[in-house]
Amino acid sequence: MKAFGFLSFGHYADVPGSATRTAGDMLKQTIEIAEGADEIGVNGASVRVHHWARQAASPMPLLSAMAARTKRIEVGTGVIDMRYENPFQFAEEAAALDFIADGRIALGVSRGSPETALRGYETFGYVDEEDPERGSVLAREKFDLFLRAIDGEGLAPGDPRMVGAGRYLAIEPQSPTLRDHIWWGSGSRATADETGRKGLNMMSSTLVTEATGQPFHELQREQIELFRSAYKEAGHTGRPRVSVSRSVFPLVSDMDRAYFGLRSEENADQIGVIDGFRSTFGKTYAAEPDVLIAQLKQDEAVMAADTLLLTIPNQLGPEYNLHVLEAFATHVAPALGWQPNTEGPVQGDAV
Repeated sequence: MKAFGFLSFGHYADVPGSATRTAGDMLKQTIEIAEGADEIGVNGASVRVHHWARQAASPMPLLSAMAARTKRIEVGTGVIDMRYENPFQFAEEAAALDFIADGRIALGVSRGSPETALRGYETFGYVDEEDPERGSVLAREKFDLFLRAIDGEGLAPGDPRMVGAGRYLAIEPQSPTLRDHIWWGSGSRATADETGRKGLNMMSSTLVTEATGQPFHELQREQIELFRSAYKEAGHTGRPRVSVSRSVFPLVSDMDRAYFGLRSEENADQIGVIDGFRSTFGKTYAAEPDVLIAQLKQDEAVMAADTLLLTIPNQLGPEYNLHVLEAFATHVAPALGWQPNTEGPVQGDAV
C-alpha cells in the first residue's frame, strides 16, 4: 500500500443523528471533506454513484467542484454505472474533468451494483436485449464505445458541407491522459482478467462475487495477481493501478469507541448473495492503531494494492470524518508504507 483515500456513499436523509439531511448537505459536505483530506495528505477522494436513491447520483459536477477546490488529491468514483450512461456525453464530461483536475482523477466504472429501481436504466432510455435483468451486455458495449471515444476514434459521420466528404468526427475535448485514469470495478476472476487485458486500472470493493471458503482478502489478492498477469500478457507496458476498499476505524477517542467499538468484536468475513451471485463480504476493521497495523499487514489484498480506499460514514458529518482520516494518516498509514500526496501522484507497480 502506497496511498489511501476515502470513499463516500453519499447518503442523505432527514433522520435523527444525521448531519447530512439533504442532497445539498451531502454535496457541500463531500467537497468540504475533500478539502480537509487534501490538507492532511490523503491521496484520493471518491464517491459512490447510485440512482433512484438518496445518495450521490450525478458525479461530474461534484468531482469538478472537488477538483477546483483542492490542490493535490485525486478525485474519482467507485463506481459509475455504465448502464445509465450515454458513452459519448460521458467521454466529453470525463475529458473536461481531466483538464480541470490536471489529471488528478480516478474514474471507476462498471456494470454497477443492484439498484432500488427494477431495471432503472430502462427508464433512462437504455435496454439490454441480451441480458435484460442485469444489463451486463449493455454496460460493456457502452463502455467499449466510451473507450473508443476517448481514444480519439472518428465515430460520427461529418456533414460534407461543413467538413468535407468522407470524414468522421471524434468527440471533443480530447484529453491525452484520460485513458490512464480509467478504472474498471472488478469483483470476479473473469472481470479481473478482462480489465488487465484492456490495459485499464482495477478497482475492487468490499465484496467479491465468489465464495470458495477462502478468506476475503485471499480471494481479492488472487484477483489482483490475475489482473496484473493479464495486463502483462496482453503486452501493456504501463504501471497499472489497483485499489481496494475497506471499512477501517482507528479507535483513538471515546467517540470512536462509542460509534465503532462493537465492530471490533464482529471481526469476520460474511457470506451472502448479491445480484444472484454467492459472494464474500470483507470484514470491518475497528481497533486500536497498533492492532489495526498488525491486522492490515496480514490483509494480503491491502498490501498487494497500491491504494486503499476507506469507506467513511458520511452522515456523521465532515468534522468526524476528517478526524477518522487524520487518525488513520497519523497512527496507521505510515506503518503500511503510505506516501502522502505531497510526495506527488501515486504510481502503480511495474508488471
